[in-house]
Amino acid sequence: MIQSMTGFGKASAELAKRKITVEIKSLNSKQLDLSVRMPNLYKEHEMEIRNLLFKRLERGKVDFLIYIENIGNETATQINQSQLEAYYNQIKNSAENLGIDTPTDWFQTLLRLPDVLKYESQEVDEEEWKAVMGIIEEAITQLQEFRKQEGLMLKNLFESKIQNIADLLKEIEPFEAERVDKIKIRITEALQKIEAFDYDKNRFEQEMIYYIEKLDINEEKSRLTNHLKYFLETMNSGSGQGKKLGFISQEIGREVNTMGSKSNHAEMQQVVVKMKDELEQIKEQVLNVM
Repeated sequence: MIQSMTGFGKASAELAKRKITVEIKSLNSKQLDLSVRMPNLYKEHEMEIRNLLFKRLERGKVDFLIYIENIGNETATQINQSQLEAYYNQIKNSAENLGIDTPTDWFQTLLRLPDVLKYESQEVDEEEWKAVMGIIEEAITQLQEFRKQEGLMLKNLFESKIQNIADLLKEIEPFEAERVDKIKIRITEALQKIEAFDYDKNRFEQEMIYYIEKLDINEEKSRLTNHLKYFLETMNSGSGQGKKLGFISQEIGREVNTMGSKSNHAEMQQVVVKMKDELEQIKEQVLNVM
C-alpha cells in the first residue's frame, strides 16, 4: 500500500538522570531532506541517527529533534564557588574604597561574571544510548504509522478520481458519431454557399475520410484506459511508488490533452475539461506519495 510523506512521531521516556523526548516531522520532498537537532551530549552519535533515518524514512523533508530534561539534582552546570567568593570580595572592597553602594541583587550580578558558572562534561554510557535509540525507534514507528494512515486516504482519493476519469471517458462515446456528421454537414453547407461552385463528390468523400481520421481519438482512448489501469496496479503494488505514479499521471494528462485538441466538439471539450480537473487533483496529491 502507498504511504504519504507527511507524518509525525513523538516518543519520550525517563532514564536514570534525565527525561528524553524525540520528535520527528515529515513533509513531501523529492529526496530525503534531513534536518537533525540534538544536544551536544549525543553529537557523537549523529551519523548513526542519520543512517537510521535514511534507511527507515526513504523520502521527505524530515525534521528530527531530541531534547532532554535533567531529573533531580543532576545538572551539567555547576557554580564555581571559589570564583564566586573572589568576585564578591573584590566588588565589596571596591565599593567601600570608592564610596559607592554595593549591588542590590548580588546573585544576578555575580552569575553574569566570567567563569562563575562551569559546565561539566558529561558522558553517555552504552546502556543510556541503547535506551535513547529505543525511543528514536518508537518515534520513527509512530511516524510510519501516520504515513500509512495518510497513504490510505490518498489511495481512496486516487481510486475515486481514476474512476471519475474512466466514467467521463464513457461519456465521450455518444458524441463521437454525432461529431462526424456535424463536421460533414458544416463543411458541405460552407461549400454550397459559394456561388457556381462545383466539386467532385468522390474526391470530397476521400478528403472527408482523411480529415475525420485525423480527428479520430480511438487510439488516445485506448491508451488512456491502459494508463488508468496501470496507475491503479502501480498504486497497489507496494510502497515507494510516488515517482512512478507521477510519471503515469503525466502520461494520462498527455492523452487527455490530445483528445481535447482533436475533439472539435463543444460537448466533448466540456467532458475533457472535467477530466483535466480530476487529473489535476491527482497530480497535486501524488506529490505527497512516497
